[in-house]
Amino acid sequence: MFVGTIMLKNVMIFDSHKLLTEYLNNHIHSKKTVGFVPTMGALHEGHISLMKQAISECDHLVVSIFVNPTQFDNRNDLDKYPRTVEKDVLFIKEHIDPNKLTVYAPSVEDVYGNNTAAKSYSYDGLENVMEGANRPGHFDGVGTILEFLFKAVTPDKAFFGEKDFQQLQIVKKLVEKLGLDLNIIGCPIKREPHGLAMSSRNEQLSKTAREKAAFINTTLLKAQSYFKKNSILKTQQLVHDLFKKEPDFTLEYFTITSEETLHPVTRKYKKHHYRGFIVARIEGVRLIDNISLPQN
Repeated sequence: MFVGTIMLKNVMIFDSHKLLTEYLNNHIHSKKTVGFVPTMGALHEGHISLMKQAISECDHLVVSIFVNPTQFDNRNDLDKYPRTVEKDVLFIKEHIDPNKLTVYAPSVEDVYGNNTAAKSYSYDGLENVMEGANRPGHFDGVGTILEFLFKAVTPDKAFFGEKDFQQLQIVKKLVEKLGLDLNIIGCPIKREPHGLAMSSRNEQLSKTAREKAAFINTTLLKAQSYFKKNSILKTQQLVHDLFKKEPDFTLEYFTITSEETLHPVTRKYKKHHYRGFIVARIEGVRLIDNISLPQN
């Protein structure tokens, strides 16, 4: 798509990691702190909220736009994923000063060469539950691309949304395992006005389904309130009962875990932090969300 480096509406875009690293080392790192937001494009206000936090904490922002093939377990999903780099860059420019912005939009070949395959990672068990159990190999793909990007960009801070809370915890573990001097910042979930967590997948929903999907967040809020005075098992049952009354939805799972280990739990302990995770489908679109579950 691009060759080396181009300027689009005063935004510098690289498609070569070698040129990107050279530019950052020669012109940015010696003078400025760098915040990094990795994305797969199809950007929305949730991504912009990460970028705004990054630029509020750092002097310069690097955004990557790359649909990573090794984290898809379904070839059809990979093929259908929107690729709109120029539209995404212009959207970023509406919110971020282009003088403080660099975009990396590589080809698959620039990232993987002739071998589009994921490395194997151990995240001390974080990868074996929930999304890891449902999507084998997914977090190997995530680790592979993030290790590559972190080493190409060498940011001071990288910003990730709490909507993908399991991924956030895994990224922190990845940085620890790789021994990188990098601070991973978790950012609050950005929601649509009716409460649905912002996601590129929301665009696949009809207007009616998109409004109905607010039920997911409403249910999580009810579970959060209920959890304060009731057991884990009763809270899980509440969620299942609520979904049984909503035939438009298919509940894939609702689980309550330790926030630190992400392992499912069945009873409460004092001074422990818990979080509820949910995956549900409407119109065949898979939506994820989560919420903290304070005990009092």
